[in-house]
Amino acid sequence: MSKFIGEKVLMRIFVGEAKMHGHRPLYEVLVELFLAEGFAGATVLKGVIGFGAHRIYHTHKLLELSADMPMVVEVVESQEKIDAIMPKVDAIMESGMITLEKATVIRYTHRHENE
Repeated sequence: MSKFIGEKVLMRIFVGEAKMHGHRPLYEVLVELFLAEGFAGATVLKGVIGFGAHRIYHTHKLLELSADMPMVVEVVESQEKIDAIMPKVDAIMESGMITLEKATVIRYTHRHENE
């Protein structure tokens, strides 16, 4: 995977934990889409506090306010792959935010346990 080293794009997708696509959490659907499309990897991060476009305060401290915690799906890939997947991502997202920024990959490896 050394050819993955170099200039890439970091895409962050911000969604609520309770957001669904069909009967499944949106963040899971997104990760499975990236896997199926051959992306190098994807990570989902759960926020502890936040708010978005609706200005609703989400925190685990006040369970009566919200159980819809912020979730961030991150992928690092080539600009071409990001551009190609955007129509599919747009089609399954009803709300949320997507950001893109340049990223320089300096290491991308996997060590097998028996090596």
